[in-house]
Amino acid sequence: MNQLLKKLRRYEIMIRKVVNNQLQGDYQSIFKGSGLEFDDLRPYQYGDDFRTIEWKVSAKGHGTFVKTFREDKDQSVYFLLDISGSQDIGDEGKKKIDIGKEVAGVLTLAAVFEGSQVGLISFSDQKEKIILPGKGPKQGIKIIQGIFGHKNISLKTNLKEMFNFALNIIKKRSIVIVISDFIDQGYERPFKALAQKHDLIAIQITDPRESALPTLGIIPVYDKEQGRTTWVNTAFGSFSRKILESFSSEREHLQDVCKKNQVNYLEISTKNDIVLPLIELFKHRNRTMKRG
Repeated sequence: MNQLLKKLRRYEIMIRKVVNNQLQGDYQSIFKGSGLEFDDLRPYQYGDDFRTIEWKVSAKGHGTFVKTFREDKDQSVYFLLDISGSQDIGDEGKKKIDIGKEVAGVLTLAAVFEGSQVGLISFSDQKEKIILPGKGPKQGIKIIQGIFGHKNISLKTNLKEMFNFALNIIKKRSIVIVISDFIDQGYERPFKALAQKHDLIAIQITDPRESALPTLGIIPVYDKEQGRTTWVNTAFGSFSRKILESFSSEREHLQDVCKKNQVNYLEISTKNDIVLPLIELFKHRNRTMKRG
């Protein structure tokens, strides 16, 4: 555990240093969101979240106005971590599940450093591990132990139930970070509801094998979630094309849903280092909050 903490801390410090240096001190944390206390009204600016528009005042014809909020000193950050069987793809030690856990661990340390309350919901097709929000280094270690030490109850996926569960358990407006491959269907409605109620970030973990299977002839493909093997012929060009089209279509659909619902979207591949994408996420969040 000590070696794991050192690795995650090294990543977290590296990200924070780069972001601080590049923004030359004009940096707001990824974990600073709008609180619930109404503060004031100001004219709408390009890039503002449309959900903050005060329609009654704007309807009077003197321009479009948005609500501003006082910063919530007890900002809560929840990690929704998908640990289902579909995450078990990739090279040893660099599978989607490994990358997802690393991302959750690094961001946990960053949130604790910023003084946020941090909580965890790990999910498959049922609740796997729940840690209610808390502050401080001990809470950070508790979360990381929950991320890396938990043994699955189930390997199946149900994102719809994960999002519904989060809607029921997270009452106060929070920053909710979903880490998943988003390989599922029918989750859009509660996902959108989460985006309306909370400050939502979607981190999609992908692996090149999902979009480009090698040409190996007839091979067995084991479905870990269903516990069964299917034989497929990878030599057929149509098969590879369908795999690529399906992957691209699902990813574009998720990106479109995120864009329409003001959700920060980030893709991280198992073949890439996690540091650079997370740096871009921090920078993007900072720019967005500056506009807001």
